[in-house]
Amino acid sequence: MPNSDNASTGSLADWLRSVTDDALTDLLHARRDLATPPPTSSTVLATRAGTPGSIARACEDLDTVTLAVYEAMLVVHADADPTSRDRLVELAGLEPADIDAALDRLRARALAWGDDEAIRVPPAARDVFGAHPAGLGNPAPDLPDFDLDELSDAERALLTTLAPGPPVGRTRDAGIHVPLSSARTPAQKLLARGLLVRRDSETVELPLQIGLALRGGHIHAPGTLAPPRLDTHPHAPATVDETAAGEAMEFIRHTEALLTLWSGQPPPVLKAGGLGVRELRRLTRELDVDEPRAVLIAELVVGAGLVADDQNTTPEWVPTTLTDSWLASTPDARWTLLAQTWLDLPRLPGLAGHRDAKDKPIAPLADELRRPLAPVARRRTLAALADLPPGTGVHSADDLTATLAWRAPRRGGRLRDEMVRWTMAEAAAIGAIALGAVTTATRALLDDDRPRAGQAMADAMPDPVDKVLVQADLTVVAPGPLEPELATEILAVADVESAGHATVYRITEHTVRRALDTGRTAAELHALFSQRSATPVPQALTYLIDDVARRHGRLRGGVAGSFLRCDDESLLAEVVRTPAATELELRQIAPTVLVSPLPLADVLDTLRDAGFAPAAEGPDGRIMDLTRARGRRTPARSRTAPRPAPDQATVDPGQLRAIVAHIRAGDRAATTRKGTTVRLPSGGGGADTALTLALLSQATREQREVWIGFVDAHGTARQRVVTPARVGGGVLESTENERYPLHRITSVALVEDA
Repeated sequence: MPNSDNASTGSLADWLRSVTDDALTDLLHARRDLATPPPTSSTVLATRAGTPGSIARACEDLDTVTLAVYEAMLVVHADADPTSRDRLVELAGLEPADIDAALDRLRARALAWGDDEAIRVPPAARDVFGAHPAGLGNPAPDLPDFDLDELSDAERALLTTLAPGPPVGRTRDAGIHVPLSSARTPAQKLLARGLLVRRDSETVELPLQIGLALRGGHIHAPGTLAPPRLDTHPHAPATVDETAAGEAMEFIRHTEALLTLWSGQPPPVLKAGGLGVRELRRLTRELDVDEPRAVLIAELVVGAGLVADDQNTTPEWVPTTLTDSWLASTPDARWTLLAQTWLDLPRLPGLAGHRDAKDKPIAPLADELRRPLAPVARRRTLAALADLPPGTGVHSADDLTATLAWRAPRRGGRLRDEMVRWTMAEAAAIGAIALGAVTTATRALLDDDRPRAGQAMADAMPDPVDKVLVQADLTVVAPGPLEPELATEILAVADVESAGHATVYRITEHTVRRALDTGRTAAELHALFSQRSATPVPQALTYLIDDVARRHGRLRGGVAGSFLRCDDESLLAEVVRTPAATELELRQIAPTVLVSPLPLADVLDTLRDAGFAPAAEGPDGRIMDLTRARGRRTPARSRTAPRPAPDQATVDPGQLRAIVAHIRAGDRAATTRKGTTVRLPSGGGGADTALTLALLSQATREQREVWIGFVDAHGTARQRVVTPARVGGGVLESTENERYPLHRITSVALVEDA
């Protein structure tokens, strides 16, 4: 706080000189733009703090009540003449304690200064809040005495319309000058009474005095600035964690499905960048998800470096070499990477599909989705939930949106409320929140503790199960996440029919044949179900496996281009007679062997479409898997850590204290009484240089303070008051262990005793 009357009634620079070093450090921490580059004095700091841009940034962190008090100071023109705390209490419509708390916050940010009897604000604040702060007009100096009760209903209705703000309106009557006796319309009568002020031929303004009277004498009606109610409901933290873990596992499954799909059929990159509508629809169809979820998954796999533009002549979105290590990692590790990527993603997936400035829909993965401040909005939303007791969730996203809007109404821009809703929806989708509450894992991520986040998610995920339930309708139910080896075996012989906390698989003739194609035998499939099923194996499944196995592999193909061999000559003759034989250019080279110039995979697919069941054969004669290839991969791009947004950047307290010391030194140098100043010529040398060295040597012997002007390493002129400890070797060393090269010193003078 100021410690002098002059600071209370003077300029912002005077007030900054009077505050403590700790208060100045707190100011630089709250308004980080003021510290870059370090100001040379309180005058420079005050000038920087009083610019419209800096004031606007500082106001982004203020809540509705504090902004209302700030607007009240502008209403009473504290930017021109100081006002008092009592005047604000009288006008603001707030409790005195709220006024005091708001003034403390404003002073701490140098948005206002002075004691309670003489509070000022920077003139540029009016540029930030506009010509009509709080929606009130300018005072009318010649306003006559008025009684609103004497007005007609129509006149009062017109004033009431302008009272909430803005206080200006357009009317053709503004250009008509008539006495009250000749006035016909409400606007003409109010202009004649002086209760409206004519601004131009089409615009009128409601004077400040009338606006206040219509608001009951207060700038803000009592109770209108109270924070909105945030309805919450408690849950056991373990319930929240387990519910979120279920969503996380489902999100991981969908991510795996996307990587598998794009490994085999990478979608093209649009000419303008991004993912096309047709490919997005294919993705939603294959993953069986809605578009927002598909967009989110696509954005995260690219953001995490699992998918990248392969940058070929016809570029495609191709999984990178990081995909294989991600697929091989544990579920909690996979989730941690996706969740951290989402938290720091400088993009807005929710904006996909919206119209750009040219009224064209914005494509997923397009550059138009980039928003560097998106991570700030996500962390702010999750931090608000994390401030609640563990397990406590909000009733709805709209409630949280209203609360955050009250806490910082000037932050976020036009997408402020939408970003809160998108954050809530995306966080629920990836398992970062559940039941409206943040999870233990998410709290750890907000603390930048990834190992603890991964462990918390691992603890919340259900233990893998080693048994399945085989049903008579040839479905397989997994009552929880399967052990990795069992999951691989089941996926080889069955397709996922539905997923959730319990996954349902469907076994068909096609899936059994697919398992046999991978080299598994009928005996191995029987053993799998007999050993891993907690229920008796249905007879229908046994018959299905045996029936498919009996027909499978009788016809075998190899590489010639490719070849087909079969011990049954009649079956091979049947193949030769089909139209497929002509299409495949099959040629018989032996009674039991056919060859084709086409790739083996094409030959097998065509014969399967013709009703046959061939299998692939390796060089050793054993069945080999042509379907297990992992798909295409592109080299992983080197990922640079995202630059923290201003709200997230850590500040070194020691660095801030050094900047404060720098400011204080500049203040001292600017206000020090100097004797005769000796200026060094450019490049040094001559009598002035000798005189300067002699003066510095004298100050060293007598331990007297000297004022020096110098140019720093950035070419900026500086001033300092120092006590020389040693002069020599082209350097002036001070008793504070600071070094000043003599060739950078431009002027020097002894400090005179007061």
